[in-house]
Amino acid sequence: VLKDLAHYDEAGRHLRRAVDLFESLRGPSHPSTAAALNNLAELLRVQGRYADAEPLYRRAIAIDETALGPNHPGLATDLNSLGTLLRDQGSSE
Repeated sequence: VLKDLAHYDEAGRHLRRAVDLFESLRGPSHPSTAAALNNLAELLRVQGRYADAEPLYRRAIAIDETALGPNHPGLATDLNSLGTLLRDQGSSE
């Protein structure tokens, strides 16, 4: 909701805190951490901060592929998010 209201700074603080909490409470390789990374990356993407968002999407993908397997819907969400970023920045990757 905050990002939709263009409260990017506040949204970013909350999303970064969520990443930090999930990393400390559930671990850096937990799917909850991946979801939080994906959410933070999405905020960065809508701000046009593609270079900041891409490594977060890729980290979420790596976490979910390992933790959930190659055929899990959570991984599909991550891949879709990265694909959207690459489309937005005009990459042919």
